[in-house]
Amino acid sequence: MELLSILVIVLLVLMVVFVALGVKVVPQGSNYTVERFGQYTKTLTPGLHLITPFIDTIGSKLSVMEQVLDVPSQEVITRDNAMVTVDGVVFYQILDVAKASYEVLQLELAILNLTMTNVRTVMGGMDLDELLSQRDKINAALMDVVDQATNPWGVKVTRIEIKDISPPRDLVEAMGRQMKAEREKRAEILNAEGMKQAAVLRAEGMKQAAILEAEGRREAAFRDAEARERAAEAEARATEVVSKAIAEGDVQAVNYFVALRYVDSLQAIASAPSGKLVLMPWEASGVLGALAGVGEIARETFGGKGGDGPQGGAPGGGGGGKLPPAPRPGMGAGPVMAAPKTETLAGPAPGTASGPTAEGVGSAAGGPVEGAGQVPGDPAAAQRLAKVGQELREAFAKVGPWG
Repeated sequence: MELLSILVIVLLVLMVVFVALGVKVVPQGSNYTVERFGQYTKTLTPGLHLITPFIDTIGSKLSVMEQVLDVPSQEVITRDNAMVTVDGVVFYQILDVAKASYEVLQLELAILNLTMTNVRTVMGGMDLDELLSQRDKINAALMDVVDQATNPWGVKVTRIEIKDISPPRDLVEAMGRQMKAEREKRAEILNAEGMKQAAVLRAEGMKQAAILEAEGRREAAFRDAEARERAAEAEARATEVVSKAIAEGDVQAVNYFVALRYVDSLQAIASAPSGKLVLMPWEASGVLGALAGVGEIARETFGGKGGDGPQGGAPGGGGGGKLPPAPRPGMGAGPVMAAPKTETLAGPAPGTASGPTAEGVGSAAGGPVEGAGQVPGDPAAAQRLAKVGQELREAFAKVGPWG
């Protein structure tokens, strides 16, 4: 009985050992290799598997997930003899567990050394500027080389990344100075380009302004020429009318024309804004004779007879003769200027003729016009004559007292 109990216990223990040795559970992301008497037979994928106890054993347990391998720092001499310190990382994945187990010993160490040697090879054939600016090119070159080298091992290199490239300190300072000089050069070029464009635009603006100014001057010249032409036409017309009057025997038209120009000139002299004192020429007294001609024209126009106002004088046309010089009433102290000789006036003796004669103009300070408004006949004509006298009086008032 005791022997039977011992036998049962031994059988149970053997069964537990067989189950423990024959049943294998492979976790997700791992593969196991099975060896029979030391020889590879198969690969166990994730899940529950049964093997022959004491005959089949588990050889290698490898992960088929993507793994990361850190590449330590190392010094690399570039093609332009610059020494830099480089480090990186490698990403790889085992695709064939049998090859990874039986084709290479110490897979990670092999991948690490292969990567470091190829880093020196790839980066040693490049200049420093290329190393700093073309990392993608370096990574792609390294991945191609290492992947081809690890393909017989059942490993796929998915990515190689260069983490850091550290040049020496003095080289970094030289690069900083170079970068500063390059940026200053660019700034100078941009400034020169800006000045060039500004000069071009400024010249273009000046050109357009000159063109517009020339067009304006041309238009103004055309308008001035047109205005002068119109004024010349008007002057020619007036001259033609006066010449026609002279040709018809009306000499008084000349006196009227000259008197108007004389008075306009005196008014222009007296109305100068900067003048405090007006020095009149001695010949300025000749305007009185011209005014006498205006009075005679008025009498001939509005009635053709001499005045019969309070100043006295025979009515009708008088005999010939010339007006002698006479003093001007209201002139005040100072020498009296004599009027030039004019055509004879129809009427009584000098000093008694009615109308705006040399004695009837009044003082330059604005005295009354003697004889104004005493022309017989049409009242409207008398008003026009009075208006002419008023304009003459205002003109003399602007001239000021003579003496």
